[in-house]
Amino acid sequence: MFTGIVQAIGEIATVMPQSQLAPQKASEYSDAQGLRLGIRWGGLDASDVRVGDSIAVNGACMTVLEPDYEGFAVDVSRESLARTVGLDQPGPVNLEKAMRLGDRLGGHMVSGHVDATGAVVSVQPVDESVHLVVRLPPDLSAFVTEKGSIAIHGVSLTVNRVCDTLRGPQLDINLIPHTWSHTVLQFLRPGDRVNVEVDPIARQVARVLQTWRDAGRLAQEGAGA
Repeated sequence: MFTGIVQAIGEIATVMPQSQLAPQKASEYSDAQGLRLGIRWGGLDASDVRVGDSIAVNGACMTVLEPDYEGFAVDVSRESLARTVGLDQPGPVNLEKAMRLGDRLGGHMVSGHVDATGAVVSVQPVDESVHLVVRLPPDLSAFVTEKGSIAIHGVSLTVNRVCDTLRGPQLDINLIPHTWSHTVLQFLRPGDRVNVEVDPIARQVARVLQTWRDAGRLAQEGAGA
């Protein structure tokens, strides 16, 4: 689990298809159709990072391989590549080490399992902050609410306003100067895609309610049979 409080901006330095690792086999954490990424630490404190640890890379939970003084490697499966953006090419990425029992929860509970990608509609400076508008896929509409939490590229953010449209819900988000300058959100432009994880508690509540509704419907159908 993570908190959505980005600890450093790292960099994907190398991208290699798993097939090029032969005769070395793909790691147990990935399939043979994925990618091996080489990621630089940036300013991340790596003194306590070990092989097998979890690190969120732009909001996606990855397993640390081959850590050294420059950085570490991760294997990204085809499933992860299909559900995320920004993990298939070199460039800056948000990094956060997995939280430990007893850590402060400064953001919100983030699993590192990206639900979908969203589209940046606009990025506008407003006084000292930045107004970010992101459109989500329609099927995520039930999991976002005003003043609720959402993770964008692994950054824990508060939703200021939700506007439902035919193309999906649009979220208004305010980025304070610290968040803007200490995350890769500073590089966003209209039309960019971002990794999105909705609040896992909201998703679980929605699942429970759906199960109750389905059970009630099935009971009614059984009674009428």
